[in-house]
Amino acid sequence: MAEEPPLLVRREGAVVHAVMNRPERRNALSLAMGEAWDALLGALREDREARVLVVSGAGGHFCAGLDLTEVASDEAPAQRLARQQERNRRIGARFAGISALPQVVIAAVQGACHAGGLGFCCAADIAFAAADARFCAPEVRRGLVPAQILPWLARRVGRTAATRLVLEANVIDAAEAGRIGLVHGVLPDAAALQAQVAATVAAVLEGAPGALAETKGLLAALGPVAPEGYAAAAADAFARTATSAEAAEGIAAFRERRRPRWAAG
Repeated sequence: MAEEPPLLVRREGAVVHAVMNRPERRNALSLAMGEAWDALLGALREDREARVLVVSGAGGHFCAGLDLTEVASDEAPAQRLARQQERNRRIGARFAGISALPQVVIAAVQGACHAGGLGFCCAADIAFAAADARFCAPEVRRGLVPAQILPWLARRVGRTAATRLVLEANVIDAAEAGRIGLVHGVLPDAAALQAQVAATVAAVLEGAPGALAETKGLLAALGPVAPEGYAAAAADAFARTATSAEAAEGIAAFRERRRPRWAAG
């Protein structure tokens, strides 16, 4: 039996739906899913017929972030460091690519929206959540850093709220996400979320395609999401932490459902 693709893409006229499809892992971002995303973004950059991209997740979850089972490896330290640098750099470029699309990007969030999931949510132009959505930047509790999501999170909610999210690393509910501006609206259930997304798609399609793309360009021209050099520095920081003893302990604790040694006591 053929394995399900990690990213399901379907088209309804001018609307493209991208569904992250690893429900058994709460749609955690694997290398294969990342490659599928890159292929889709490359195609959409040149697509003048598509006008809206709707991003969601299968199985009642949005995206639980990076698949931590792919972080650890038996490679030599230098190889692991280089691999993590390149992977994190590509993740940052992916969020930038989503934001830079000429299409209007709408995120529809249910369930877990953690770590890299926040990057997808915040890189989107508009985001809505069902009441069951939960948001978290848990990296520091795994011995990692929220490298590439941080600029997008700070742009969406402001530096003060982003600081608390990434340093406390607590889970917040959809109501709190709406209060701080992480999402543009909270709906009572999946059906209401779907209806809101449909209404927003319809509103967007009332706008002229060229004018919408130009407006997105003007928004981008207001200032970069991060200063020059940030993406490379973030990739280096992630690689250093991902290959550290802290990450080894943090990821092991996560897998074993226990507190890491630094939090014990």
